[in-house]
Amino acid sequence: MQDTFRHMGLRMALVEQLCKKGISDERVLAAIGAVPRHFFLDSAFAEHAYQDKAFAIGEGQTISQPYTVAFQTQLLQIQPGDKVLEIGTGSGYQSAILCHLGAKVFSIERKRKLFLQAKKVLAHLGMKPAILFGDGSIGLPSQAPFQAIIVTAAAPAVPQVLIDQLAEGGRLVIPVGSLKQQQMLRITKKDGKPLTETFDFFAFVPLIGKFGWQ
Repeated sequence: MQDTFRHMGLRMALVEQLCKKGISDERVLAAIGAVPRHFFLDSAFAEHAYQDKAFAIGEGQTISQPYTVAFQTQLLQIQPGDKVLEIGTGSGYQSAILCHLGAKVFSIERKRKLFLQAKKVLAHLGMKPAILFGDGSIGLPSQAPFQAIIVTAAAPAVPQVLIDQLAEGGRLVIPVGSLKQQQMLRITKKDGKPLTETFDFFAFVPLIGKFGWQ
């Protein structure tokens, strides 16, 4: 698969679109402009990769809309060197954005086919996040604490185990609500306690696992 000047131009147009929608973090916009999203989609969708839309990636999962990826990433406030846990690798696109921002990424995926595919694409891009197969809803206690945790699936409630795995000052970004609609939350650990901020409403595929939708 190639990344052509045409693809680069389409990415720049996407970045402009995201700016107009309120994404203001220059580093996040630069990452969206740099990472070839078409690598993470089936070739049948490649022509549409830079539309601000979600697409099916198989296994009942989707690659999130670029605006959603940018919105969640902006809330995370990633700094180079941050240890970041991603719950729900999916296509691997969000992992690639986090890697581009200089994060040390650990990502968990419960669908084996997606787990294997994401590892392959990220390796092709020369990125080396730790992609793990398992139940992301329980987090990754063996690697805690994390400066940031991002959940890319809809949770019925905020798993306490994830708050426990945050470093002091760490941020958890997670969509919480019903299966139809969720509100984006950012939970910051301050003096050992969770401080919750609420943001826009979104629609994600469900988080499946011990602390998700069973």
